[in-house]
Amino acid sequence: MHASLKLESIRSVLVRMEETIIFALLERAQFKANAVIYRTGGLAVPGFAGSFLDYLLHGTEALHATVRRYTSPDEYPFFTGLPAPILPAIDLGSPIRKTGININAKIKRVYEDEIVPFICEPGDDQQYGSSAVADVASLQAVSKRVHYGMFVAESKFLSDENAFVPLIKAGDRDGLRARISDEAVEERLFARVAKKAATYCQEIEGPPGVHKMRPDAVSDIYRRWIVPFTKDVEVDYLLQRL
Repeated sequence: MHASLKLESIRSVLVRMEETIIFALLERAQFKANAVIYRTGGLAVPGFAGSFLDYLLHGTEALHATVRRYTSPDEYPFFTGLPAPILPAIDLGSPIRKTGININAKIKRVYEDEIVPFICEPGDDQQYGSSAVADVASLQAVSKRVHYGMFVAESKFLSDENAFVPLIKAGDRDGLRARISDEAVEERLFARVAKKAATYCQEIEGPPGVHKMRPDAVSDIYRRWIVPFTKDVEVDYLLQRL
């Protein structure tokens, strides 16, 4: 088994991602919802037809694409048609199978429509640039965590092929979802991120009146969206594995 698919390696990566996600969400939560930045044409951007967030996210991805970010098997862009890398190609191999899986459109829609209102105060404080910068960091962090489900799925498959192959051949999505799920592990995850968020919220002292995200909001986000989306990716990957 490839070193990156071993349980201890996967756990280490996922734990680091927790901290990245928590800090990104904490940063976004200090600003109001500022819904105008998510509406096409809400803020006029010369020469760009999408939303203000789309403008910043696309520009960020276009720049990152030039330095090979999206040639890595654990990175998935929100936009297509990005520039080619300016750096020479390198082939480090991939421990997972190549697929066309990318659920970033769903992640972005849920983030804008549900997660932002969940963590931010309603209203408009005109902090559009700061909000969108925090959005880009949050979206990229959540996307990476969700799509890392393909690494998790490959590791689980290689650890027990005899259990997975019949389910895959039968196209049994429910059976696969049950097979990859471990309620005890998930509850420990939710408790861990809640504890981390509580600690970070105590340590971060903002100016008086600055909104702070509820510490348990992070565990709710994992429970309601991140873990279910990760399982969707795992099942989609397994169905293409054979």
